Amino acid sequence: MLPVAFATGWLAFGTGTVWPARIVTIGHAVFGVAVLALVPWKQLIVRRGLARPGGSGGVVVKASSLALAVLVLLSLVAGFAHSYIGPRTYFGVTAMQVHVGAAIAAAPLFLTHLFTRPQRIRATDLSRRNALRLGALVGVGAVVFAAAEGLAVMARLPGRLRRATGSYETGTDDPEAMPLTSWLFDEIPDIDPAGYAVTVRVGGTSRSVGYDELAVGPDQVRAILDCTGGWYAAQTWRGVRLDRLLGQIPAGHVIVVTSTTGYSRRFPAAEASRLWLATSMAGVALEPGHGAPARLVAPGRRGFWWVKWVASIETVAGADWWQSPFPLQ
Repeated sequence: MLPVAFATGWLAFGTGTVWPARIVTIGHAVFGVAVLALVPWKQLIVRRGLARPGGSGGVVVKASSLALAVLVLLSLVAGFAHSYIGPRTYFGVTAMQVHVGAAIAAAPLFLTHLFTRPQRIRATDLSRRNALRLGALVGVGAVVFAAAEGLAVMARLPGRLRRATGSYETGTDDPEAMPLTSWLFDEIPDIDPAGYAVTVRVGGTSRSVGYDELAVGPDQVRAILDCTGGWYAAQTWRGVRLDRLLGQIPAGHVIVVTSTTGYSRRFPAAEASRLWLATSMAGVALEPGHGAPARLVAPGRRGFWWVKWVASIETVAGADWWQSPFPLQ
């Protein structure tokens, strides 16, 4: 249950379109509830384990196992808090940050638990009876999740308004209300638009496109920026489509968009007409925190694909998937 809940959580981070996101987030919630449903049986094993004598090594194993239990419980509680109470902050951190942080911290403890308490797989573990038990457990998770969703609607909880990705609307058509966030360690650079230019490289040719040319770009798109921090905003973005900037892309090439911070993302060449280099949103020039002078707009993708402070756009030979699923910069 825990590996599936962990994996679907990361899939939810990367899924931006509505129906795939809904399927993944529902699966994530169902398996999270199923973990809680196992507690009555698991606590019997925990009691026996705590009562078992052991030396200093045993104390370490017990301590790490208890820490794992606490982190899993914390992640689950924070996940439900974000899903139904809303994107609130507790002691300077959001429920989503606690949910994700506790899950990441629990991962190495989970692996330690597997290695320090190895269990031999028996034939009965793979029996039809246990398969039915597993199905029943997932069914309980689905029923509880459905009941929680219905309760959220009847009680008019904030969770009834969240998007399929789990995000809450913040700052639609209001750039000043839209949160300022960056992936991991990026800091907001100070870039003077007057001297700003994007380097465009295609094949063996290279050219610079200045801010003035980008700012009068003819292309406009209505798109939702859905941040993995738990919020989303719909804006009207204006700028230049990447297919206009790149022209004919050589066969076998992919698009690489790089920020002044070194942050970069790869995209399939076929998406050039569905990507924009924007200089404004909601009729207002971008602010530095939102990616000024120019940022990428990638509809249908989560916020970490929307590269800010774009320094270069180039095509290179290779595969678009040849990159970390989530940026490590």
